[in-house]
Formats: sequence, C-alpha cells, structure tokens
Amino acid sequence: EFFRKTYGPTGVFNAKPFEGSRSWAGARPELRAIAYDSSGVAAHMGLLRRFIKVDGVDLLVAELGLYGVRPNLEGLGIAHSIHVMFPTLQELQVPFAFGTVRPELRKHIARFGRHGMVTILSEIRVRSTLPHARIDLPPTRVEDPLVIVLPVGRSMSDWPTGTMIDRNGPEL
Repeated sequence: EFFRKTYGPTGVFNAKPFEGSRSWAGARPELRAIAYDSSGVAAHMGLLRRFIKVDGVDLLVAELGLYGVRPNLEGLGIAHSIHVMFPTLQELQVPFAFGTVRPELRKHIARFGRHGMVTILSEIRVRSTLPHARIDLPPTRVEDPLVIVLPVGRSMSDWPTGTMIDRNGPEL
C-alpha cells in the first residue's frame, strides 16, 4: 500500500508492480530500512548486495532502491535518513552503494548530495534484466537514469570509469 500511494502520483504504471501484497518491483531486497510514525510507514529504502559490471569491470555494490517517502512528508528532510544506513553499509563491507533514479529527481538528489555524501553520474546507460520472463519482450532493458554512487569502503576515485553498467539482474 505504501508504494502504491507513494509511486502512484508519479504515474499509474509506477504503482502497478505493487498491486496486491507485493512489496518489491524487481529483485527482492536483502535488507530494508523502514521509518514509521503514528500514521504508519513514513519512509522506506531497500538494499541488495550484488556484483555489477561497469564497462566489463566486476564491482561489488550495495544497490539501494525501493526508496520512498510518504507524500505528506516530502520536503521535510526525511531523505537524510539514509545516514542511518551508512553503518549497515560499512558492516556489509561493500566498497560502494549504488542506485539509479529518474532524471526528474536530479534536484532532489542534488540537495541530498550537497553535503558530499553521494555522487551523481549522468550519461551512463544501465542494463537490467526484466523482473519477469516474457516471450514478447527482450530479456533485458537499457535505460539512461541518473546513477547515484555513495563511497563506503573505498574512495570515489576508485569507481571504474565507463558508460555502461550491467546490473546482472533486475532493478531493485
């Protein structure tokens, strides 16, 4: 229900993967951070460790996704709650956290990243496996999202350069 209400205003198609009781759109998260208040779920973020390829270079990351803030709480700074995930990312011993967002969210992510915590990369294509096998569609899709990188165990200078990221699975 949280994702249907949070993603629905951005387009009916965005809420469709959460019909029924399903709580993920693509890959199942390994961990979730869920913030609650007196009205229920206030915010959510999922995490999945995986190897991605950046122009053929294998790289362990914690993919961050399934991010949402209840619409009535947007603009209150709750997005900064990702800071509470940082110790968990360090415990997982991943060199980087990685995620993608629609280009329309650039201003939102840039505000969050102004403290130097995340780096926004553009003009990088991302290949993902479709979450469900379909005979009428190719097994993968390629998109041009904004790529978000959060250095955890290494510095940003260690992130491989490249213009294609292969997720090696479905988007979180």
